Amino acid sequence: MATKNRWIKVMAPLVIAGVMLTGCSGSGEEPAPTDDGTTSGPPSEPTGTLRINWGSAPSTWAPGARIEPGYYYVPYESLVLLGEDNEILPNLATEWVEEPMALTLTLRDDVTFHDGTPFNAEAVKANLEYVRDNPGAYSGPLQAVESVDIVDEFTAKVNFAFPSPTFLTMLTRNNVLIASPTAIADGTVVTEPVGTGPWKYDAGNSVEGTKAAFTLNEAYWGEPVHFENVELYSIADDTSAVAGLLGSELHVTDVELDQQPRIDGVANIDSYDYAAVRNNVVYFDRAPDGEFGDVDVRKALCMSLDREGYAQFAADTLDTPNQHFVEGEPGYNADIVGYDFDLDGAQSLLDGATVEGTFPAAPFLKGQLEFFADNMNQLDGVNITVQDLPVPDFQSTWNSGQYGLGVGQNQEITPYDWYQSWFAGSARQNPSGYESAELKAAADAAKAAGSSDEADALWQEVMKIIIDDEALACGFVVGGQTIGWNTDTVAGVQPAPHQPFMINLIDYRSIYPVTAD
Repeated sequence: MATKNRWIKVMAPLVIAGVMLTGCSGSGEEPAPTDDGTTSGPPSEPTGTLRINWGSAPSTWAPGARIEPGYYYVPYESLVLLGEDNEILPNLATEWVEEPMALTLTLRDDVTFHDGTPFNAEAVKANLEYVRDNPGAYSGPLQAVESVDIVDEFTAKVNFAFPSPTFLTMLTRNNVLIASPTAIADGTVVTEPVGTGPWKYDAGNSVEGTKAAFTLNEAYWGEPVHFENVELYSIADDTSAVAGLLGSELHVTDVELDQQPRIDGVANIDSYDYAAVRNNVVYFDRAPDGEFGDVDVRKALCMSLDREGYAQFAADTLDTPNQHFVEGEPGYNADIVGYDFDLDGAQSLLDGATVEGTFPAAPFLKGQLEFFADNMNQLDGVNITVQDLPVPDFQSTWNSGQYGLGVGQNQEITPYDWYQSWFAGSARQNPSGYESAELKAAADAAKAAGSSDEADALWQEVMKIIIDDEALACGFVVGGQTIGWNTDTVAGVQPAPHQPFMINLIDYRSIYPVTAD
């Protein structure tokens, strides 16, 4: 899928000279050199500047926005972390008590935001309410929050409007990364992030749309990091980005498929590949009187999609499963049939109906959407077009209801979150507001089951209704991403642990500078 596997890619001016070619001017002690002149391990004190290109620039830093982890996880942190086997681990929250209709969080008492605002229960309340009340990619699951009580300065009780059995798991993702309530209140958080992380935003050294600069948070509460500064670049030209990596001006960059031959076999370049994104077709105009309100029309279009052909077309496609969740994840249902490529069956199911619709396409999705549109248009009576949009326009409109169908990334790792984000009648990403009585009844039963032994089977039934019975989503694709780094300049580069299906996923805390004589 090349560039298509990057979900949010705001094109920025190419900047190589002047801005990017800044020296690695660090301070602090350097690690002891080995016989070959390289370091033996991380430095004893943070030093130097880590320079990474993600080929994009966030359009907002506000909590709850769909910003890639490559950006968000520098200034921000989550309340809890996801460990092996979906174990919930403490982070900004140290303890928790889950009840059927409430979640009580005990918070760290030694954390301060970058602007000096104390981290406390008031801050948690401000963030949860902000994400819930502002339409965005992650506001759907937050509709479960009825209220947040301040039990004491470092204890917050989240009261649910309806059962939300996997709310704590959702908090391990980038749905609610915690920002300063002061910055939220005055609106500056949109343009300048203020979090609790090990690096704080450096507005003076940042260039809008080109470079986001961060400097060490001397008051950081957690384990020390190894770089004094971090600079995140938005070099949209992939050829130039790889040139920067090869020339050591960049330490790390994502490497698109057509650029990988340039780094293969290069002695001082290493890389890792991982499953970064999963996306699928979603039918938004799904109410009974909508363009895609007829379930047979939706099923026919799903049957027209040649998923195996698409895997041949997009070489970095890792899988084209028949459902959203993969085996081993909650919500995976082995009984889901999905939609095999069958034009004759699709034409028969269409039964003479005529269908028109438009796929909105950002540059990184255009190839996939043109492929899918060509598939659908093989059916008599079907006319699906692809409309090119600038990335900011695409981000703000593709799932707003302006278009009847679209393809988008689905990061959700629990069935509750996926349902609540895209298919519930109240979901912000279900602009039709329509939900069948059958789907609502099944979802209500699954939510009411909480974390009981029967809950997973009930959620599996919800997934089957969404996919097999009502064809609300299909065309599932899992895409890979390659992250490359210059081994002459940095070591310890690896994905952040236990964050499945995240774009530009990297563990900033494990990376350290390599120096040479």
